[in-house]
Amino acid sequence: MFILKLIARNALRHKLRTTLTVAGLLVAILAFGMLQTVIDAWYAGAQSASNARLITRNAISLVFPLPLSYEGRIRSVEGVTQVARSNWFGGIYQEPKNFFAQFAVSPNYLDLYPEFVLPEAQRQAWLRDRKGCLIGRQLADAYGFKVGDVLPLRGTIFPGTWEFVVRGIFEGSDETKVTRQMMFHWDYLNETLRRTSKQRADQVGIYIVGIDAAQSGPGIARAIDESFRNSLAETLTESEQAFQLGFVAMSNEIIAAIRIVSYVVILIIMAVMANTMAMSARERLAEYATLKALGFGPGFIAALIFGESLVICGVGGLMAIGAMPYAASGFKQIAGNFFPIFEVSSVTLALQAACALTVAIAAAIVPAVRASRVRIAQGLRAIG
Repeated sequence: MFILKLIARNALRHKLRTTLTVAGLLVAILAFGMLQTVIDAWYAGAQSASNARLITRNAISLVFPLPLSYEGRIRSVEGVTQVARSNWFGGIYQEPKNFFAQFAVSPNYLDLYPEFVLPEAQRQAWLRDRKGCLIGRQLADAYGFKVGDVLPLRGTIFPGTWEFVVRGIFEGSDETKVTRQMMFHWDYLNETLRRTSKQRADQVGIYIVGIDAAQSGPGIARAIDESFRNSLAETLTESEQAFQLGFVAMSNEIIAAIRIVSYVVILIIMAVMANTMAMSARERLAEYATLKALGFGPGFIAALIFGESLVICGVGGLMAIGAMPYAASGFKQIAGNFFPIFEVSSVTLALQAACALTVAIAAAIVPAVRASRVRIAQGLRAIG
């Protein structure tokens, strides 16, 4: 009990210095947590992808499409249950900053994505309307879209002004599902291209392939690719998760930089905290010498310094962890276009706590060793 009182008094002796140090820890550990959450958000789409679906694309690049005639041959491969078409549209809603994913898909697309939940009445309304589209809940909430709204898009890949009618709003089966996207009929896109740009018609960006069992995926993927070997458009078939991770891999350098910066922030606050503890220990050399003269050992002196460091870092760390949900919520409102899923994981909170503990211990080691070794006569002559 006595040592706890001493630790508390030491921590609060210089209130301004302690307050500023706690504030620095709060900002640093909060920044660390936010950067780690950004990295998690970057991988969110890949983590929620399914291994029970395969993606077949052009082996050269995703930029090059595949012929519509491939669909029947893919469907004939043993183990394939369904095949759906999908083309990236890349339209602009009102202005370029309003970016969201748009896909031209075949009617059976939703059969392969049971995680997208759509009322049957809305699905039937969409199937009946050639210009109908489906909007994800996250997208609808972001822009206020409602069923029946007319949604105009200015084409970039497919030039012209395209108008769609919102016929349904689908939900995610859970919070990890990205629903910030729009779907419309592939047939509507293809029919328009047949009239305006015949050479681009009957082309498919990717085929989504449903399979009978996830463990059969690699064999089915090889069989699909083998059937198109030496053709004019060879294919590359992989699991949906591998396909998503391929996009993430394009940003590996950015992710690595963010990760490095997050730990640099912790190193900087560790140096600040070490300086604070060194100043505190230097000012109290006479007190530590007096305690030694009264019979307290080096371990007691070291415990005082470690305890003070743990208290300061503990307060800063707890405040940062407590502020994380609010900071993440604010960040999501600002950057929701890029990170539709931005949730703070328990792993991130544990890393923040570990960082606070590491800073506390590392900052106190040198001052504690020096203070515990000080000679009584030398300490009593010291002037803080």
